[in-house]
Amino acid sequence: VQLQAYGGGLVQAGGSLRLSCVVSRRTNSNNAMGWFRQAPGQEREFVAAISRAGGTTYYADSVKGRFTISRDNAKNTVYLQMNSLRPEDTAVYYCAADKLRITTAEYEYDYWGQGTQVTVSS
Repeated sequence: VQLQAYGGGLVQAGGSLRLSCVVSRRTNSNNAMGWFRQAPGQEREFVAAISRAGGTTYYADSVKGRFTISRDNAKNTVYLQMNSLRPEDTAVYYCAADKLRITTAEYEYDYWGQGTQVTVSS
Protein backbone atom coordinates (compact mmCIF):
# COMPACT_ATOMS: atom_id res chain seq x y z
CA VAL A 1 0.00 0.00 0.00
CA GLN A 2 1.81 3.07 -1.22
CA LEU A 3 0.95 6.58 -2.24
CA GLN A 4 3.68 8.76 -3.68
CA ALA A 5 3.06 12.49 -3.86
CA TYR A 6 5.31 14.83 -5.78
CA GLY A 7 5.30 18.11 -7.67
CA GLY A 8 5.76 20.55 -4.82
CA GLY A 9 8.21 23.40 -4.91
CA LEU A 10 8.76 27.12 -4.50
CA VAL A 11 6.53 29.48 -6.46
CA GLN A 12 5.70 33.17 -6.33
CA ALA A 13 2.27 34.37 -5.28
CA GLY A 14 -0.10 34.19 -8.20
CA GLY A 15 1.73 31.27 -9.73
CA SER A 16 0.68 27.68 -10.32
CA LEU A 17 1.78 24.19 -9.40
CA ARG A 18 0.43 20.75 -10.15
CA LEU A 19 0.77 18.03 -7.57
CA SER A 20 0.56 14.38 -8.51
CA CYS A 21 -0.14 11.34 -6.37
CA VAL A 22 0.66 7.91 -7.76
CA VAL A 23 -1.26 5.08 -6.16
CA SER A 24 0.19 1.60 -6.04
CA ARG A 25 -1.86 -1.13 -7.69
CA ARG A 26 -2.25 -2.96 -4.41
CA THR A 27 -4.05 0.07 -3.02
CA ASN A 28 -6.61 -0.20 -5.79
CA SER A 29 -6.74 2.74 -8.14
CA ASN A 30 -10.46 3.06 -7.57
CA ASN A 31 -10.25 4.43 -4.08
CA ALA A 32 -11.76 7.79 -3.37
CA MET A 33 -8.86 10.20 -3.03
CA GLY A 34 -8.16 13.36 -1.11
CA TRP A 35 -5.57 16.05 -0.64
CA PHE A 36 -4.79 17.56 2.74
CA ARG A 37 -2.22 20.09 3.85
CA GLN A 38 -0.41 21.04 7.02
CA ALA A 39 1.22 24.39 7.59
CA PRO A 40 3.88 24.86 10.27
CA GLY A 41 2.35 24.95 13.72
CA GLN A 42 -1.11 24.12 12.42
CA GLU A 43 -3.24 21.03 12.22
CA ARG A 44 -3.63 19.16 8.99
CA GLU A 45 -6.65 20.36 7.01
CA PHE A 46 -8.76 19.12 4.15
CA VAL A 47 -8.12 20.62 0.71
CA ALA A 48 -9.95 18.58 -1.93
CA ALA A 49 -11.40 15.14 -2.59
CA ILE A 50 -12.56 13.16 -5.61
CA SER A 51 -14.79 10.12 -5.90
CA ARG A 52 -13.73 6.78 -7.31
CA ALA A 53 -14.81 7.49 -10.85
CA GLY A 54 -14.06 11.19 -10.65
CA GLY A 55 -17.62 12.38 -11.01
CA THR A 56 -17.85 14.07 -7.63
CA THR A 57 -15.42 16.54 -6.11
CA TYR A 58 -15.27 18.45 -2.84
CA TYR A 59 -13.18 21.51 -2.03
CA ALA A 60 -12.33 23.51 1.03
CA ASP A 61 -13.77 27.01 0.83
CA SER A 62 -10.27 28.47 0.95
CA VAL A 63 -9.30 26.85 -2.36
CA LYS A 64 -12.55 26.85 -4.33
CA GLY A 65 -12.13 28.42 -7.73
CA ARG A 66 -8.33 28.17 -7.52
CA PHE A 67 -7.58 24.45 -7.09
CA THR A 68 -8.83 21.56 -9.19
CA ILE A 69 -8.61 17.89 -8.27
CA SER A 70 -8.72 15.28 -11.00
CA ARG A 71 -7.72 11.70 -11.59
CA ASP A 72 -6.55 9.36 -14.31
CA ASN A 73 -7.39 5.84 -13.21
CA ALA A 74 -5.54 4.34 -16.15
CA LYS A 75 -2.38 5.87 -14.71
CA ASN A 76 -3.32 5.31 -11.05
CA THR A 77 -2.71 9.00 -10.51
CA VAL A 78 -4.57 11.84 -8.83
CA TYR A 79 -3.72 15.47 -9.51
CA LEU A 80 -4.16 18.75 -7.72
CA GLN A 81 -3.86 21.74 -10.02
CA MET A 82 -3.20 24.81 -7.93
CA ASN A 83 -3.61 28.24 -9.52
CA SER A 84 -3.48 31.76 -8.13
CA LEU A 85 -1.37 30.54 -5.25
CA ARG A 86 -1.13 32.62 -2.10
CA PRO A 87 1.44 32.68 0.69
CA GLU A 88 -1.18 31.13 2.98
CA ASP A 89 -1.20 28.05 0.73
CA THR A 90 2.30 27.25 1.97
CA ALA A 91 2.21 23.81 3.58
CA VAL A 92 3.14 20.19 3.23
CA TYR A 93 0.54 18.61 0.98
CA TYR A 94 -0.53 15.00 1.52
CA CYS A 95 -2.58 12.70 -0.65
CA ALA A 96 -4.77 10.05 0.90
CA ALA A 97 -6.97 7.17 -0.18
CA ASP A 98 -10.30 6.06 1.21
CA LYS A 99 -11.47 2.51 0.46
CA LEU A 100 -15.16 3.27 0.72
CA ARG A 101 -16.30 6.74 -0.43
CA ILE A 102 -15.43 10.34 -1.00
CA THR A 103 -15.13 12.26 2.25
CA THR A 104 -13.66 15.42 3.74
CA ALA A 105 -12.96 13.73 7.07
CA GLU A 106 -9.28 13.06 7.69
CA TYR A 107 -9.93 10.16 10.07
CA GLU A 108 -11.81 8.22 7.40
CA TYR A 109 -8.86 7.93 5.06
CA ASP A 110 -7.08 4.60 5.08
CA TYR A 111 -3.78 5.28 3.34
CA TRP A 112 -1.49 8.30 3.26
CA GLY A 113 1.40 9.48 1.17
CA GLN A 114 4.54 11.05 2.56
CA GLY A 115 3.80 14.66 1.66
CA THR A 116 5.30 17.23 -0.66
CA GLN A 117 6.30 20.76 0.33
CA VAL A 118 4.65 23.73 -1.35
CA THR A 119 6.08 27.16 -0.59
CA VAL A 120 4.51 30.33 -1.94
CA SER A 121 6.55 33.50 -1.66
CA SER A 122 4.97 36.94 -1.49
